Amino acid sequence: MAFEIVRQNLLNHGFQVSVFGSGAEAAAYLDECIDGKTVGFGGSITLRDLGLYEKLKGHNTVYWHMLNGNLEECVPASSTEVYLTSANGLAETGEIINIDGIGNRVAGTLYGHKKVYFVIGRNKIAPTYEEALWRARNIAAPKNAQRKQMKTPCAVKGGRCCNCNSPDRICRGLTVHWRALTGMEMEVVLIDEDFGY
Repeated sequence: MAFEIVRQNLLNHGFQVSVFGSGAEAAAYLDECIDGKTVGFGGSITLRDLGLYEKLKGHNTVYWHMLNGNLEECVPASSTEVYLTSANGLAETGEIINIDGIGNRVAGTLYGHKKVYFVIGRNKIAPTYEEALWRARNIAAPKNAQRKQMKTPCAVKGGRCCNCNSPDRICRGLTVHWRALTGMEMEVVLIDEDFGY
């Protein structure tokens, strides 16, 4: 995996970058960095599999709607000091891509926090922006639709995006971070293991 290429491009785009060989190392790093804060979580299998909620809740106030299905937790999560999420695709050229159905997860990466962490496994990295976008639409989105038991064509048939008009469609908003946003710290935590979709 060309971590050094994506790392350098992210740095050139104004992101802070940390690289870890394992999920356990990344989780320990985040647990140490985030202390005594209010923390919002975006919906993320990566964060779930890293056990970050359990680690952080002991010494932070953490809001995460995915834990109990309570969408009302999206409101306090939107104004926390720290926000954690993953990505649906990361281009080696340094663009971070996310697709969302409700909007809370992508909104959380755009405004309202002192710091945002993108926690990204190696499986999310693609060589180009176009390939990262393709990955977000045709790998991550169908798997998320299946996980949520949606009745979209991509979930029922498995496989790629059909650009459907299903009422269950979870692909409703797309964000691309070309650069770190002004006025907010943004750190990408790269993990040399596969995590999430």
